[in-house]
Amino acid sequence: MDNILVETEKFVTQLLNNHLDNKFVYHNLAHTQRVVEKGTELAELAELNDIEKEHLLLCAWLHDTGYTKTIEDHEDESIKIASSFLKKQGYNNEGIDIVNGLILSTKITHEPTNNLEKLIRDADCSHIGSKSYLNTSELLRKEWELTCNKTLTEHEWLNENIDFLTNRHRFYSDEASSIWDKAKGRNLSQLLKMQKKLVLERSKLKQKKEELKLKKNRVKLPERGIETMFRVTLKNHMHLSNIADTKANILLSVNAIIISLVLSNLVSKLDNPSNSYLIWPTVIFVAFTVVSIVLSIIATRPNVTSGKFTKDDVANKKVNLLFFGNFHKMSLNDFEWAMGEMMQDRDYLYSSMKKDLYFLGKVLDRKYKILRLTYTVFMIGIIVSVITFGIAFSSIG
Repeated sequence: MDNILVETEKFVTQLLNNHLDNKFVYHNLAHTQRVVEKGTELAELAELNDIEKEHLLLCAWLHDTGYTKTIEDHEDESIKIASSFLKKQGYNNEGIDIVNGLILSTKITHEPTNNLEKLIRDADCSHIGSKSYLNTSELLRKEWELTCNKTLTEHEWLNENIDFLTNRHRFYSDEASSIWDKAKGRNLSQLLKMQKKLVLERSKLKQKKEELKLKKNRVKLPERGIETMFRVTLKNHMHLSNIADTKANILLSVNAIIISLVLSNLVSKLDNPSNSYLIWPTVIFVAFTVVSIVLSIIATRPNVTSGKFTKDDVANKKVNLLFFGNFHKMSLNDFEWAMGEMMQDRDYLYSSMKKDLYFLGKVLDRKYKILRLTYTVFMIGIIVSVITFGIAFSSIG
């Protein structure tokens, strides 16, 4: 027995060293030697006789020699190489058939039918029950990448290993289970911890990317640029509001003066029957003047809101704290609390500034519409009054 095993070791070592591609970083001589070592250990535990042990170790040495020819169905090539070598060594045909059957049983899809098949399958996967499982499995991952163009991410590789250990692998022999099951469980536990950690890291990274994306979408201008935009726009709105108030005050003053003059100089002369022709022109003139005064007052009259808000309004971002009309009836403590909440929430702060700008625009729109109507009434009043006075004076001529 020793002689055939020694010759087989020499043959396989030379074959793999000289003809196996360097890309096979897992299925190489080191893997074969490990399978032989673990096969020997299992054979002793199973108390195999010399012939059974010889068959088992011959298979361990020869089972992956087919990788020198091909990856797919390499077991078939291994059988060809094993048969040729063993025949040259004068090995008996029955022994060759048994070894070939054991090599064929190393296929991952094969279900072992006898004790020797169980032992060789367990020896072939012995790294699953070792402390170096993670490092050894990384070699297999690299080999897939180099030889099969199969690249897996860290997450995919962990899932592949967990699925294999959980659903597709088991130690078939009692001997292998007794010495390697606990280590397999520890390796599986470590894989699950790594998976959980990786999922957590990916979740944090995804959340961070989403936050950065949201922040990027939210702030397309520098903070300084946004503040300058608000400051300039609000200043322009206030300036336009002052212009509207000034124009309304001018109209109010002019019409007030006109009313004073009419009341002091013209109305007192209407008692005289000879001046009756001036009644209708005077009434029309005064009516237009009064309407102009009323419209000027409406244009400048302030509109103050309730001046109160609730904590729910602040929480739901419904109240604009930048407008005095929304807080003038609130206590100082409530107002300070609400302002603090708003200043801590950038979105709320900018939302309030946008609302303030919007409603200032609405006020300006109302003022300028009324002011335009006031000027129109005043202009028409002047024209109509002049015409009626002209008609009245021409009628007595």
